[in-house]
Amino acid sequence: MAAIALKRVYESAKAEDGTRVLVDRLWPRGLSKNNAHIDLWAKDVAPSDALRRWFGHKPER
Repeated sequence: MAAIALKRVYESAKAEDGTRVLVDRLWPRGLSKNNAHIDLWAKDVAPSDALRRWFGHKPER
C-alpha cells in the first residue's frame, strides 16, 4: 500500500512528492496554477462552504 503524506500547498514541490492532490474548495491565494505543481484538484471531496464557515479557523471545533 502506498503511503500518504500531507504537505502545505505553499511548500515547494519535490521530485519525491509523487502525485500531488489539492483537497480544498478554494484555490490558494497568491499561488498560480503553474507554480503549484498540483496533479489533481479534488474540490468535490473538500468540506462544504457551510462547514468551512462554521469551523472559522477555531481548532477547538
